[in-house]
Amino acid sequence: MYLLYNLLLLTAAIVALPYYLARSLLTGKYRQSLGQKLGFIAAQPIAERRRPRVWFHAVSVGEVAAVRPIIAAFRAYLPEAYIIVSTSTETGQEVARQTIAAEAYIYYPLDIPLVINKVLDLIKPDIFVTAETELWPNFSRICAQRGIKMVIVNGRISPRSFRRYRKTVFFWRRVLNNYAAVGVTSEEHATRFLELGLSRDKIRVLGNAKYDGLAVKVWAGPNRGLAGKLNVGAGDLVLVAGSTHEGEEEVVLDVYRELLRDFPVLRLILVPRHIERAKRLMAKLMEAGFLDAVTLSSLNQDKASAGRVVLVDVIGELFQIYSLATLVFCGGSLVPRGGQNILEAAAWGKVVFYGPHMDDFLEEAAGLEQAGGGIRIGGGEELLAGIRRLLLDPGLRIRLGRQGQEMVKANMGAAAKYAGLIRDVVGQSPIPRN
Repeated sequence: MYLLYNLLLLTAAIVALPYYLARSLLTGKYRQSLGQKLGFIAAQPIAERRRPRVWFHAVSVGEVAAVRPIIAAFRAYLPEAYIIVSTSTETGQEVARQTIAAEAYIYYPLDIPLVINKVLDLIKPDIFVTAETELWPNFSRICAQRGIKMVIVNGRISPRSFRRYRKTVFFWRRVLNNYAAVGVTSEEHATRFLELGLSRDKIRVLGNAKYDGLAVKVWAGPNRGLAGKLNVGAGDLVLVAGSTHEGEEEVVLDVYRELLRDFPVLRLILVPRHIERAKRLMAKLMEAGFLDAVTLSSLNQDKASAGRVVLVDVIGELFQIYSLATLVFCGGSLVPRGGQNILEAAAWGKVVFYGPHMDDFLEEAAGLEQAGGGIRIGGGEELLAGIRRLLLDPGLRIRLGRQGQEMVKANMGAAAKYAGLIRDVVGQSPIPRN
């Protein structure tokens, strides 16, 4: 099976590599990450010989949010640890460098044995910790052969991924059992890991660490400078459409246009999931008649003043922008993308609307819906009706938002449990002293 997997991987690499090289040369995308993914990493990670050496991996922004409070809690247990943080995406890397205190930051290598061995020779980790579920067969097998302990934290398997893994469960059973421990967010995910063949004694149900990170960030308070830049004052009506995907902005703009009939002072802040789409989205805004729309980057450069519509074309501002919202729509949910992190808005006490496609956030959606702070809609008409109802009833809007925020607070505490799990795995075998 590993031979077949590597043949398929080689075929995919031959097909895909020219595309990524061309994109890197022509647009600059992947330019920062491609070299490191191929194993060309500077010697920084071996500059110190502190032990234990703990490598945390977070694929992108969402996983960074989960791993950040775990790393902070782990520091309290083992302050002498040397921590390396990797991401797969460039946006994730940028957010990780801004929010996580680590000794080194790298990009995760491609699942090619030659590349993996080169990176492991440089990093020399004692333990590898991956957030959520990022399974790469060659990497896990080589780590197991080298005696590098591996742990999954905030583990979860979406229904979509579960269906895919089940087709070759005999293979993934081997991959999963290379891990020393798997901490999962709920019993439902524990059951999925069991059905894929993971040994029961390796599973721990510890909760969702994302709640811890969100609550701590809220305690720091909103960014008043950002509010001033966007010209948002107390009591202003602001609709924030966050993490939107292709096909969702049109729905949001239609809803917003209708809302302006009854609420002419309502503002719209549009935050696409992928900021490289910003130029095309600005053209759509112009075509839709929103001629006073501006980008956040232009406001950062003092080239414009905030208009009725602001398009966010910079990374890392969405969480703070949610603090300015009256109501929130969270994207990736009206189109089949699995949803985005609805907890970020809820942590600020904002009612959040989202579509039917929430496969990656089923537990979060269920919890928010039970609390009243999350509202699932089927399309534009339901979104329009829901927003209009809550704009007309501020008391209800505030009450539902607070209920959602209390749900976030009530689920805190998982990060320390995951940190304890990692500490216990580190303690299972002596750490060599250099």
